[in-house]
Amino acid sequence: MFKKLFGKGKEVNKEIQIYAPLTGEYVKIEDIPDPVFAQKMMGEGFGINPSEGEVVSPIEGKVDNVFPTKHAIGLKADNGLELLVHIGLDTVQLDGQGFEILVNSGDTVKVGDPLLKFDLEYIRKNAKDVISPIIITNSDQTESIHIDDVQAVVKGETKVIDVTMS
Repeated sequence: MFKKLFGKGKEVNKEIQIYAPLTGEYVKIEDIPDPVFAQKMMGEGFGINPSEGEVVSPIEGKVDNVFPTKHAIGLKADNGLELLVHIGLDTVQLDGQGFEILVNSGDTVKVGDPLLKFDLEYIRKNAKDVISPIIITNSDQTESIHIDDVQAVVKGETKVIDVTMS
């Protein structure tokens, strides 16, 4: 049974599934080699060690923020869930090199819609790591977060997290 929220004249489902935005190997958040992410300072989530350079939307919602340095995209679901897809570690220092954004802030996206492309080899050579964190930035507004036991993930196909918003 799904719980519903009411707002702005329409029902909004409190339950949401987060799918893998990249194809590759699942990485537990605690194993991401960056303390800001590993210690959940930005929120709960997971990482992916990508095997290819395409990022798709892990949720249905809106593009909330396209970082000027093209290394990260913020998404927001209708139920209020906020998600950060961050490509690699310390990639902000690349100043957009190796990244191609395919969406704009305000765009509506569905699971599997392409968001950005990146040069995996360039990132591997020029950034701290290619492991890419996917973070629920408003984890404090969730009722429950269940992370599936997955290893290999396929972009837009592998469900990784079930979230219930408060």
